[in-house]
Amino acid sequence: MAWYPRAKKYELQPESDSQPAIKPTQFIVHSIIAPWTAKRVFEYWRDSTNLESHFGLGYKGDLGQFIGTETRADANAGANRRADGTGAVSIETASNLQGSDPWTDAQVEELIRLGVWLHQMHGIPLRICRSHSDPGFGYHSMFSQWSTSGTACPGKARIAQFKSVVFPGIVARATGKTPAPTNPPKEDPIMPLSKDDVSAIWKTDGILAAPSTAATGNTHWTADSYLRDIHARVRSSQTELAAVNATVRTLVEALASRDDAVDVEALITRIKAAIEGVTVRLETE
Repeated sequence: MAWYPRAKKYELQPESDSQPAIKPTQFIVHSIIAPWTAKRVFEYWRDSTNLESHFGLGYKGDLGQFIGTETRADANAGANRRADGTGAVSIETASNLQGSDPWTDAQVEELIRLGVWLHQMHGIPLRICRSHSDPGFGYHSMFSQWSTSGTACPGKARIAQFKSVVFPGIVARATGKTPAPTNPPKEDPIMPLSKDDVSAIWKTDGILAAPSTAATGNTHWTADSYLRDIHARVRSSQTELAAVNATVRTLVEALASRDDAVDVEALITRIKAAIEGVTVRLETE
């Protein structure tokens, strides 16, 4: 198996050792539809799905490799591994939640560098794939055979970049027409979130496990549901506490009316302290 020297190695197991070998003949680029770092992409492949890509690329150019390029990865459907043993190398790249943003300068630079290495290491020809099985460079939505259910990945903006910037950059760099920069561009790792991004974060289901008191079959809650539930419980507790305080005062005043020796305020203070003591004990237990 081959490991790219510029990528940080995050090896997926058991996939790295158990999946069959391939002869790499294609490089296919993807957008993961999440603003993730390379490490977070690795964690997603490791913990949340039985799919994976060979590489992951963050917004600021952080590049990780999860499986050697001569081992099958499962991000490209029919291009993962063909009957003749050939297959595609895949990379997932950080994007916004709509898959509508262009690659950053740092991402473009790393895609070009990786493309050059794949050409030099595996002999992937410097051309855009002419069919789903034709050796070369491509993007996920280029051919239906590369996706099980259809896709727009990596998005219109990035497809335009691939054709006008990334692929020409790979060719120029690989043929010596342009040198590799000595100081690759640095990107601000903090990307602004749109209102749609924020809404998706709060309302995306299937991430947070539901509390034990949830209805049967309701296995997950959104962050929005948790916050609303907490708010409702706090308001209910405040109402109940006000009612308890009013009841205590009424009872103490009734007792004082029968016994002049009763100090109303002192007795109320003692009762409140006792209630608070019980609350603290219950919380610690």
